[in-house]
Amino acid sequence: MEFGLFVQGYVPAARAQADPEAEHHALMEETEYVIQADKSGFKYAWASEHHFLEEYSHLSANDVYLGYLAHATERIHLGSGIFNPLAPVNHPVKVAEKVAMLDHLSAGRFEFGSGRGAGSHEILGFLPGITDMNHTKEIWEETIAEFPKMWLQDEYQGFRGKHWQLPPRKVLPKPYGRSHPAMWYAAGSPSSYAMAGKKGLGVLGFSVQKVADMEWVVDSYKNAVKDAEPVGDFVNDNVMVTSTAICAETHHKAVQIAVGGGLNYLQSLLFRYHDTFPRPDGIPQWPELLPEYTEEIIELLIAEELMICGDPDEVLRQCKRWEQAGADQLSFGLPIGVSYEDTVNTIKLIGEHVIPKIDTDPVHRTTRFRQAAGTTAR
Repeated sequence: MEFGLFVQGYVPAARAQADPEAEHHALMEETEYVIQADKSGFKYAWASEHHFLEEYSHLSANDVYLGYLAHATERIHLGSGIFNPLAPVNHPVKVAEKVAMLDHLSAGRFEFGSGRGAGSHEILGFLPGITDMNHTKEIWEETIAEFPKMWLQDEYQGFRGKHWQLPPRKVLPKPYGRSHPAMWYAAGSPSSYAMAGKKGLGVLGFSVQKVADMEWVVDSYKNAVKDAEPVGDFVNDNVMVTSTAICAETHHKAVQIAVGGGLNYLQSLLFRYHDTFPRPDGIPQWPELLPEYTEEIIELLIAEELMICGDPDEVLRQCKRWEQAGADQLSFGLPIGVSYEDTVNTIKLIGEHVIPKIDTDPVHRTTRFRQAAGTTAR
């Protein structure tokens, strides 16, 4: 199992009230987290694209952000988590161009994750008036298979669909080196896993909450990916899941950091905006918040495998549970109200004590898939 980091520009109101430059500081700190993760042996860093989601995510122009990180890092793969390729949001050709450019700037370290938006608040900003959020699926389905053609055909044959069109044109630049970046899909519901598998896409599993949920979901993906008809040049047989992670020198210190991290507020914001995600029982409607997390609640979340928290040996055991459940990659959402110093310490401790004992392959999984690709123009 490989390891990644997920950043999103989290700027809670309490931080903004205490610091007039909170937005700037949050974005710069998250940049430093990715740079440290690169040094600590993490293989992937994912940057969100969200719009209008105050507090929850101020990272909207992630192509600009990832371009900077391409220069600031050396080995870590940089992924769009996501680029939104729906024509009313970002024209598909411009998305293809951005992906290829980032592939060059990173010397082949870019990962193309796509998706359809976080929920009604974001989606209705670009598609006002629709009543069914599943309408975005139709636009995404129409578009996703066109990207490899834009990258691999000398002159893209053009496209005339229901939601966008383009005459034949040379889409430039072409990706760096062999084939094209690995393609991923952000799965917001369990049914999306099998759909992604059938298309040969890796899954960015932002909807999996606990290890027990992982096992049957990954089975549905792995069964589907066996018979994939890939939209891209190769099958990206990959399931990434995200989890909160706090690692400290002792169990007690890790729990204390978690208690002071405002985790309840982040979770409340998640379900405020991601209203297309399955809503577990007990999640209140915004603006009502989940209760503040006490030591007892943190211990319960650890026991229920809903968060990774503890000393390095405990975190190693917890990560191995995700590996046993079938995850190909475990990415940590670290900027969660925890201090900069404690977050950097978590990255360093995981890099020193956890990653070397689980991820022993020096080559990225997606690099192997890409190197084996046929690169036949489509």
